[in-house]
Amino acid sequence: MVSGFERDKRLALPVAEQAGWHAVDSRAVDTVRLLAADAVQKVGNGHPGTAMSLAPLAQLLFQNVLRHDPNDDQWLGRDRFVLSCGHSSLTLYIQLYLTGYGLELSDLEAYRTWGSVTPGHPEHRHTRGVEITTGPLGQGLASAVGMAMAARRERGLLDPEAAPGASPFDHHVYVIASDGDMMEGVSSEAASLAGHQELGNLTVFYDSNHISIEDDTDVSFSEDVPARFAAYGWHVQSVDWTHTGAYVEDVDALLAATEAARQETGRPSLIMLRTLIGWPAPTKQNSGKAHGSALGEDEVAATKTLLGFDPAQHFTVEDEVLAHTRKAADRGRRAHAEWDQAFAAWRTANPARATLLDRLRAQRLPDGWTDVLPSFPADAKGMATRAASGEVLSALAPVLPELWGGSADLAGSNNTTMTGEPSFIPPDRQTKDWKGGPYGRTLHFGIREHAMGAVLNGIALQSLTRPYGGTFLTFSDYMRPAVRLAALMKLPATYVWTHDSIGLGGRPHPPAGRTPRRPARHPGPGRGAPRRRQRDHRLLAHRPGAHGPTRRSDPVPAEPARPGPRQRGVRPGSGGCPGRIRPRRRRGRRAAGRHPGRHRLRGAPRAGGPCPAGGRGPGGAGGLDALPGVVRRPAPVLPRPGPAARGAGTGECGGSGRPGLARGGRRRRTHRQPGALRRFRGLPAVVQRVRHHPQAIAAAARDSIHDSRRPARPGGYQGTSTAAGAEQATGADRRNLPAFACRPR
Repeated sequence: MVSGFERDKRLALPVAEQAGWHAVDSRAVDTVRLLAADAVQKVGNGHPGTAMSLAPLAQLLFQNVLRHDPNDDQWLGRDRFVLSCGHSSLTLYIQLYLTGYGLELSDLEAYRTWGSVTPGHPEHRHTRGVEITTGPLGQGLASAVGMAMAARRERGLLDPEAAPGASPFDHHVYVIASDGDMMEGVSSEAASLAGHQELGNLTVFYDSNHISIEDDTDVSFSEDVPARFAAYGWHVQSVDWTHTGAYVEDVDALLAATEAARQETGRPSLIMLRTLIGWPAPTKQNSGKAHGSALGEDEVAATKTLLGFDPAQHFTVEDEVLAHTRKAADRGRRAHAEWDQAFAAWRTANPARATLLDRLRAQRLPDGWTDVLPSFPADAKGMATRAASGEVLSALAPVLPELWGGSADLAGSNNTTMTGEPSFIPPDRQTKDWKGGPYGRTLHFGIREHAMGAVLNGIALQSLTRPYGGTFLTFSDYMRPAVRLAALMKLPATYVWTHDSIGLGGRPHPPAGRTPRRPARHPGPGRGAPRRRQRDHRLLAHRPGAHGPTRRSDPVPAEPARPGPRQRGVRPGSGGCPGRIRPRRRRGRRAAGRHPGRHRLRGAPRAGGPCPAGGRGPGGAGGLDALPGVVRRPAPVLPRPGPAARGAGTGECGGSGRPGLARGGRRRRTHRQPGALRRFRGLPAVVQRVRHHPQAIAAAARDSIHDSRRPARPGGYQGTSTAAGAEQATGADRRNLPAFACRPR
C-alpha cells in the first residue's frame, strides 16, 4: 500500500477465501483497474470500464484457473483464452504484463499508439499470448466454438482411447463475452451449434453489465440470455455481485461456478456474471460514459483515492504486486513439466501417431500426396467443377487425415462430403443418412453460414488440422466478417463456394457480381443487350457505391457511348440538360463519337451557351469537366431540378427556359419496372443514364449525396460536387441550385 493512502473502507474487498487470495491479490486487482483507467486516459480514447469491473475475473482466470505457461505461449497442452469483447483489450494486455508474457509497463503506456504491441483490440500474431484477433463482436465467441470442436477432433486423431480428462490433448477453451457479443447474430448461430455438438470443453463467462455505448441496454436488449442458452442445450449458471444491494465481488462463488463448468463434460457452459461497469469510479460507474471513453483526469484521480493509490502518480505497479503475479510463470513451468511426462508416455505408446503429430506441427504435407489426385480426361459433355472438387476431396481423405470439413446444409450441392467418412456428431444425433461419432470428419454446420466462417477460423487457429466449409457463392456474403478476419490472421481455412449463377439464375442464386469482390460481366450499351440482364443491372444500380469495374480487364469506353435502343436522340446544341429520357427506338446508323449534348432530353432549356452537359446555354456552371472522369465518357445527363429549384425561373444552365419537369407536366416512364425495380427510378438521372457501366454508376452514386425528400442538414451546403462552383455558392444562390436526386413516384 502506498504510504499515506488507505483504501476506502466503504468499498468491499473481494470475497476470495476459497480461491486462496490474500491482501496482495486484492491489491493486484485494484492495480489492474487503475492501469486500465490510466492507459485510456493517457491516449484519450478506449474502453476502460469493462477492464475495471472484470479485473477480479481476469485475475482469477490467469492465477487460479487457466492451465498456461507464460514461458511458452505455444504449449500444446495449454488452455485457450478468448477475449470476445475485444474492445476491452486491456483486460488481456494487463494480465499478459502481470503474468510475464513479455509485455512491459511501457507497452501499456503506449496503448493504442502506432507501432505498439497493445493496439485497440487483441491481434493474433502481433502480441505474444493473444490466441485470436477479436474486434467484431460475436466473432470471438463463435470462433471459440471452432476451437472446442478442433480439440475434440485432434483427440480423436491422436488419442481416442484415453479416458476423459486423461489425454495430454485434453484442454479447455475459456471465453469472456459481453452484452454486445450476445446481441450479434453470429454468436447465436455458433451457440446453437455448440449445444448441438455437446462441447463440454467450452466455458463462456458472460459479463452482463447492461451497458453499451448508448448507455443502458434496456433501450434495445431485454431477453433472458441464460434461458436462451439453456434452450440451446448449454449448462447455465449465474453469479450476481449486486444481489445483496451492495456491490460485493464474490470471487469464491465465481470459482465454484467455474469448477462446476469444468466438471460438466456433456454440455458447453455459460456463466452469467452480473457486474457494474467502471466500478468503483465514483460518478461514472454503471454508465455509458465508462464504456467507450476516457473517464477524465478528475474521475481517475478520485478512483485512485478510493482505492488507496496516490492520485498524482500514473501507471503505479508496486514491486510486491508484480512479484506476486509473476509467480504464474513458475506455476506454468511446473504444469508444463508434468504434462511433458504424460506426453512422453503417449509418444512411446503411439509411435505412428507421434509421427503424424510431428508432421502436423511442422505443417508439412506427406510425401507422395499428389499421387492420389484423380485425373479428368477431356469430355465433350463436360464436368462440373464442384463434382471434380468432391472427387479430389474423397481421394485426399486417406492421405491427409488433418483435412476435414463440411457445408452449410449443402453437402449434396457443394460436393463437400468425403466418400465413406463418418460425421462429426454426438452418437445420439446420428440419422439414417449420416452416421458418425464425436471424432468424425464430416461437419454439418446447418444453415449457419456466418457461424461456419467463424468456426473455421477457430479450427484453423489450432494449427494442427485444416478445415474447409462450403456454401453457394452468393451466401459467402453472410461469411464476409469471418473471412476478413481469416485474411488478417493468415489462417489456412478453405472455402468451397459454388453455383456462381452467371449460367444458373433463379431466386436462390442471384446474379454474380453483387459486390466488388466478385464483379460481373455487364453488357455494353446499345442494341443487343439481353433484356433480363438490363433488369439485373438496374437492381445493382440502386445500391450506391457498391460496384467496381465490370472486370479488371474491361476498359471504360474511350469514346462517348451511343444511345441505347430505347433512347431518343436530340437536336445538336439544344442544351440537353435535366429531364427524363423519352422512350423511342433508335433509328439510323450508329453515330460514333457524337457529342453527349446531342441526346435530346424532354423539358430541357433551349437557350444557348456553355452547359454542363455540353449544350449551348448561357452562364452554365462548370461544364463537362466538372463530372467525374468515368462519368464523362458515357453520355452524362444531369437530373432535372427538384423542389429546391421550383419557381426559381432559372434552369440549370442559367437560361430562362423551363426547369425540367419541376413545374409539373405529364411524367413519362422510361421503362416498365415491376416490383422492386421501381426503386431504380429514384436514382439520380446521371446514374440511370450510365447504368450499363458499373464504374460510372459507382462514381455517380458517390457523387450523389443530396436527397430532395429530406430536410437540409444544418451547417452547410449538401448538394453535389458535379457542377463546378457549387461549393462557392452561398445564401440564396444555393437555394436556387437544383436537387441532384429525382423524386420517386
